[in-house]
Order: sequence, then structure tokens, then C-alpha cells
Amino acid sequence: MKQFFKMMFASTLGVFVAVCIIIIIGSFVMIGMVASMSSQPEFVPKQNTVFKLSLSGAVTEIADENPIYSLMGQSDKAITLNALLKAIRSAKENDNIKGIYLDAGSFGVGSASVEAIYRELKDFKESGKFLVAYADHYSLASYYICSLADKVFLNPKGGLMINGLGSQTIFVKGLSNKIGVETEIFRVGTYKGAVEMFMLDKLSDENREQIQTYVGGIWNNLVKGIAESRGVTPQQVNDFADKGYSLAGAEKAVELSFIDELKYRPEAEEYIKELSGQSGDKLKTVGVDKMKNIKTKGSKRKNDKVAVLYAEGTIDMYKAPSPYSTSGSMITEKMVDELIKLKNDEDVKAVVFRVNSGGGSAYVSEQIWREVVELKKVKPIVVSMGDMAASGGYYISCAANKIVAEKNTLTGSIGIFGMFSNYTGLMKHLGVTADVVKTNTFTDLGNNMRPWTDNERAIVQAYIEEGYDLFITRCAEGRGMSKEDIDKIGQGRVWTGEDAKARGLVDELGGLDKAITIAAELAELTDYDVTDISNSTDFFKDLLEKQIEDIKVSIVKDMLGDEYMKWQKINHLKSQNGVMALCPYEINSF
Repeated sequence: MKQFFKMMFASTLGVFVAVCIIIIIGSFVMIGMVASMSSQPEFVPKQNTVFKLSLSGAVTEIADENPIYSLMGQSDKAITLNALLKAIRSAKENDNIKGIYLDAGSFGVGSASVEAIYRELKDFKESGKFLVAYADHYSLASYYICSLADKVFLNPKGGLMINGLGSQTIFVKGLSNKIGVETEIFRVGTYKGAVEMFMLDKLSDENREQIQTYVGGIWNNLVKGIAESRGVTPQQVNDFADKGYSLAGAEKAVELSFIDELKYRPEAEEYIKELSGQSGDKLKTVGVDKMKNIKTKGSKRKNDKVAVLYAEGTIDMYKAPSPYSTSGSMITEKMVDELIKLKNDEDVKAVVFRVNSGGGSAYVSEQIWREVVELKKVKPIVVSMGDMAASGGYYISCAANKIVAEKNTLTGSIGIFGMFSNYTGLMKHLGVTADVVKTNTFTDLGNNMRPWTDNERAIVQAYIEEGYDLFITRCAEGRGMSKEDIDKIGQGRVWTGEDAKARGLVDELGGLDKAITIAAELAELTDYDVTDISNSTDFFKDLLEKQIEDIKVSIVKDMLGDEYMKWQKINHLKSQNGVMALCPYEINSF
């Protein structure tokens, strides 16, 4: 009893301290936010201003809304794709902006996002304003964008890294065997390669085929764009990659017409200063942070709205995140609440669902799918796909009125899998054993401390197959196709947006703007506002939940003592099991 009251007192004290901390942090954050807002009024650029677009850092769909970062003055946050595109548009429309200076660096951008930026800059060039690029070293992604420039400069000691595209898969089957971990794998889909790293030591023929197809498709689109922008042939671009000219020196890039001139940064900026008509010693520029505050034409508020709902990250059950976490965004069942709000909002006449996800939990995907169907009964919903809308990402998209994807979007991957680990061998090495008392045959189904039986494998495989049947049923209903036709292009196969359109999985090729236009047309709107809605969570609520969770963990540590670490590892490993609709592929050398 004494121990109980001790724990209760510790819990109460911990919650009280956590609330006090949150209030103090909140006060400082509010001060920081007010100061930040007051220091960013509407921006009016001076005459002869140059928009400096730094192609560096990461590009995301959703802004990081953690106010602690703002309070700490963190300046290296990722930029959103939408903000970047709007900044280019503002540069085109504003008379005081004389041109754009593309400063290429290490650029974390996806294959579909890079296409959207390329298209926006191509449209900018119609204004007649200058577009000049400089880099110490060009990556493939940054060069693809910069190839549009009137002048492409490279540092004399720099490089042009056009080496092609690749995708590498790591296989851990051999390691698992050595440490005594067996993985029970259940899947439907010949091309569902997410599980191959646990069951093979190299790519299956089917997986190699699909990766070669979509990587080759994206590469060909990049080659075509570079060739068109630089006035060379696609064969010349491929020769540059195949002959290793990225290591042949900057002069070779000039000789082959990929670079206009070699200049050091001060020389390049002096050239841009002359183009813009500036005087003085230093080039005067503004960045995206200023450009986004330029007042646009026709900004009068309208009653009718097209809402853009952003869904980015892995689809998973909701877990309160740490406010200091560097992990990416997550799509949870909270997305259901957002869709319900939009369905009931009478001012919102149409919804664009911006999906950038490789999938995740099949269960959560089903819940979001259902609410998309319900919203569709009330008003149009159009999906705009980002870099990836595959597996669970396609599941939550398939019911929309229309689907719009970039030609380099990775989508499809219609298939599911389940993985369950057996740690008997590992635990034996560690001297750990387990025993079970149970009432029925399948009471401890999924127990990772013993081998599986054939009967258990059979019923789980049947469950996975039932899940796949539901997945292709949802896709067939949403796309107006038969289940047989979906199955033929499903089987876990990943397609580019271009190939997906040819097979009926996508309606149109284009970006977010095209999806908004289609949504407005479906709702018969001619005069409307566009409002953005992210899937970000309530920061302070999450912070409180996190503090309470930490207190719970502290109590468990006190109770278990040295055994806590063993319990934590086993509990974490068990949480990785389940049925997943996930596409884990990444493209390297981009």
C-alpha cells in the first residue's frame, strides 16, 4: 500500500510539473510567435530586385509548425513545395522583380516535386525576365531545374553530377539467420517487394523488372527535359552519364554544351547585378521567405472555397510525437476528422486531397478511404499526388472523383503484406526462454517467442488474401474497373504517374494547380478562394500527452528496474508486426 501511494504521488507531481513546463514554454512561444508575425508584414520589393531561389535543403508538402523552432531562431527548416511555386509565380507577376537567380546546392527534392518546379520556372520564362543559374556542384535534380536558365554558370573547380538514376535494396536475411531471428512473411502481390529484404539475398526477377521500369521512366523524362532545355540530344545526355564525364572536369561540361561559362560566385553575381540594373558593391536579393509575403492581385476574400487537404508521411495509428523529434509527418486516423469537417463545411464547395505517402497501416487506410467516399457523396474530391502515392497512399486516393499525378509520381503498389518475427533462436543465445498456458488453439497467435505452426500460417495467409481482395475491390469501385483488371495491374507493382495514367489508375497528369482547377470545375465554381489545410497536430496537446507518457514510462522503469530494457525491446519488436500496405522504395543518385 505504501508503494501504491508513493507511485500515485509521483504521478500527480509529474503531471503538475509537466503542466507548469508547458505553460512556461507556451508563454515564451507565444511571445516568439507574436514577434515573428509582427516582423513579417506585407512585402513590397524595391525596383530592380532579384529573387534568389536557393535550391538547397529539403522540400516538403507540409510546413513544420513546431513553434519551439521559431522561438530558437532555427533557419534551416524545410521549405514547402507550395510556397516555392507561389514565390516563382509572384516573381513573374511583380514588376519590381527583374529576374531569378538560381543558387544550386544540396537539394532534397522528390522526382515529382522537381517536375513541378521545372514546369513553374518554364512558365516564368514567358515573362521575358532573366533566369540565371550558378552552382559549385550541380546534382542531377538541381541541374534539371537549372538547365532552363538563360545562362548556366559553374564554378571552375566544380562538377556536373549527371550519372543516371539507381535504386539500392539492402537484404538482411543472412544477418537474421546468424542471430537466430526468423521472419514469417505473408503477402499478396508478385511485385510486392517490400518484404524481399527479409526473405531473399537479391532482387527477384519481378521486383528487378518493376524497379528498372519506373527508374528508367523517370530517367528518360529527366533526359528529355535537359536535352530540350540545353539544345542537345537525349543521346548526348546519356553519353555524358555513360562515359563518366561528371569526373572529367568542369571544362568538359562547357565543351559539351551542358554549361555556358565557368565563373566563380562573385563573378556570376556581378553578371546578375548588371542584368538587373543594380548599382553598388553587393547584389541585392530576396528569398522565398520574403516573396511569400508579396500581396497578390485579386486577393479579395470570396465565400466559396476549394480546400486543399495535405496528407504526407507514413499511414499509421496515432502516437503522440516528441516536440523535439526530427521524424517526418504522419497520416493517422485524425485525417478522418479533417475530412468530416470539410464535408460539413458549407463554404467549402470542393476538396483537393494532396497525397504524398508510400502507405502504411491497411486498417487506417481503410478508415480514411471510407471518409473519402462519404465526402464524395456531398461534394467533389480530387486527389493530387505528390512524389509518391502508393500502396496505402493509393488506397486512400482511389475513391476520389478524379486523380491527378505528376508523370514522375510513384503510385500503384496495390498489394498488402504481413510480417511476424520469431525470436526463439535469438533468445536462446541470450539464455531467455518462455512458456505459455492457454485455453484455445490460437490464443497466442503471433507469439514471437516460439515457432509458427502450419495451421497458423494458413489462417494468416487467408487473412492477408482477404485484405488484398478488399484492396482491389476498393480500387475497382473507385476507378470504375473490374477487379480482374485491377488485379492485372496490381500485384504490388509500382508505376510512374505516366504509366499509371495509361492503365487507368490516374486520370490526368499535372500538379496541384491542375487538380484545383478540376475540382472547381466539378463544383461549377468560377470565383473562389483556395484554402490550405495540413494534417499537423495540436502542438501543445501533443506536448502534454508526451510528458504524461514519459511519466508512465518512468513509473514502469521503477517497477521493472534492470528488466525494463529487455521489456522495452521485446515490446518494440512486437509493435512492428501487422498487416501493411506499404511501398518503401527510394531512388538514389538524385
